[in-house]
Amino acid sequence: MIKLLACRIAALRNVLSVLTVAIALSSCSTSFRETDVLIVGGGASGVAAGVQSSRLGATTMIVEPTTWLGGMLTSAGVSAVDGNYRMPAGIFGEFRDRLAEHYGGLDALKTGWVSNVLFEPSVGNAVMHSLVEAESNLTVEYEAGPVAIEQRADGTWNVQFEGKDGRKFDVHAKVLIDGTELGDVAKQVGVGYDVGMESRTVTGEDIAPDSALNIVQGITMVAILKDYGRDVTMAEPADYDPQEFACTCQNELCTDPDNIGQNYSPSYMMDYGKLPNNKYMINWPVAGNDIYINLVEMTPEEREEALEEARAKTLRYVYFLQHELGMNTLGLADDEFPTDDLLPFIPYHRESRRIHGLTRFTLNHITKPYDTADPLYRTAIAVGDYPVDHHHKTYDGPDSLPAIGFYPIPSYGLPMGVVIPKDVDNLLVTEKSVSVSNIANGSTRLQPVVVQIGQAAGAIAATAALNGVKPSEVSVREIQKIVLDAGGYIMPFLDVEKGDARFKPYQRIGASGLLRGEGRNVNWSNQTWLRADDALLAGELADFCGFYGLEPVGGTPDREVKLAEAVALIASVASGEVDADGVLSTYGIAAKGDGDTITRGEFALLVDSVLDPFTSRGVDITGHFTGPAEK
Repeated sequence: MIKLLACRIAALRNVLSVLTVAIALSSCSTSFRETDVLIVGGGASGVAAGVQSSRLGATTMIVEPTTWLGGMLTSAGVSAVDGNYRMPAGIFGEFRDRLAEHYGGLDALKTGWVSNVLFEPSVGNAVMHSLVEAESNLTVEYEAGPVAIEQRADGTWNVQFEGKDGRKFDVHAKVLIDGTELGDVAKQVGVGYDVGMESRTVTGEDIAPDSALNIVQGITMVAILKDYGRDVTMAEPADYDPQEFACTCQNELCTDPDNIGQNYSPSYMMDYGKLPNNKYMINWPVAGNDIYINLVEMTPEEREEALEEARAKTLRYVYFLQHELGMNTLGLADDEFPTDDLLPFIPYHRESRRIHGLTRFTLNHITKPYDTADPLYRTAIAVGDYPVDHHHKTYDGPDSLPAIGFYPIPSYGLPMGVVIPKDVDNLLVTEKSVSVSNIANGSTRLQPVVVQIGQAAGAIAATAALNGVKPSEVSVREIQKIVLDAGGYIMPFLDVEKGDARFKPYQRIGASGLLRGEGRNVNWSNQTWLRADDALLAGELADFCGFYGLEPVGGTPDREVKLAEAVALIASVASGEVDADGVLSTYGIAAKGDGDTITRGEFALLVDSVLDPFTSRGVDITGHFTGPAEK
């Protein structure tokens, strides 16, 4: 009996012990997590970084301050993709393809004239969630943000987060990625950065201002309207004055015949951002809802207060459309953003802090990729093709701004070094906070590029974490291979689509610098071509000969090279016979005679298959070769 009582007392003690522990745990406000890669911000870059990192086998966590994923593509309502329609790289391409599947094909996305890819933000958010939920190595915490960030002595990170519901948790990570909209993590941990416009003496860009200016691009609080089929005119907002928007398009209130708004009829203006299902994205820069507010260095509280005017301006503009232009059946969509005012979670930030990275990408690297001191094109991990587009019309300060307009550029490759800070280890920076000039940011800020930036950062972070090295020590070529294998681009060539068997060889040869691309501007289209179908000319072999330390090819530079001559040149490096017919036949190219002219594309395929210069000769982060070519 005594023994039984003792057992019961012991059992009771165990129960009480368990209850005590449970109560202690329930009252403890902090939990601890371990992960290889931690991403602060689930925006366009953050989602791509998380998906790519997890796909490489790294445990990965995203912490996002809202309940949505996708940042400017979704949470900011900028659901009209600018650029890269012919270069659907990597995860951006997956995102676009899932939108097409949802709506019934790519043509179903061409609902407005500003873009070839338009969609409802809520659908984009659902796609982003589906991408994340498919990854077993990836977890997401919503409605939480960092309150303290510490780098430990071993270089790893400890980040303390707090949720809107009061929950607190710490995350210990090997590599940290700043996926915030304004580079807030980079600032908090001491990364050097710039805000505003650099002078041309710093960047060497002809269209940069003479002196540095602390001016950023205007932001926009986008609105998504839908057609309700009945009068839904809102009550007149406070401080409403129709003259604020009088010249947004052709209407009787605009009395200036030379105003740019006179070029647009009301219907044409609205079709700019027309979305599927009779919705409209209101992100109109001509006397519309752009506004100049420099939020970058404000505290979170100051930002929220300043954004009240951005929200108010957008509501005034919506009322103008309804009341002055007669669009009274269009109202704020009640099935898009779960916010009190039905406006997006965040504004469209076009500009941020720009970190001091291992490399700085400027307009000159875009327009003259082969003529800069550092051949950064060899290190590219993303591509873009949108013109340099700056929004400064709402700035009314004393400074005189350069006339940038839509500065034409070729399509380009963005280098790996822009996401790696030069002064803080085990940190990567994404979104619009990468190491580019203010001018170049006018193109690199666009959604497809920012998604690719995130994907590359995820690849670098996972590779570093899994191999126990710093991101700055990761091989450029290794990351480029990951990007290519993931359906991405490292060169902005349009000769073949990425599903073609020739795509990767062309990409690798271009990134090796053995054949140069040719940039073109065709109306609004910014392009670069390998010119794969053109005959190979003797003068175009200079880079190949220099790469392998060969004597220059003789004859006039414009002489067409014959197959036999090209094969002999490759064989001299390979120190053996070259089965040209065998190689080319694998790409569906019929046998050619020795006296036939060889095309640039055929030469690229032979060199890639026989010599593999992409793998055999590495490059450093600045694009310079790290050793002699292997023969």
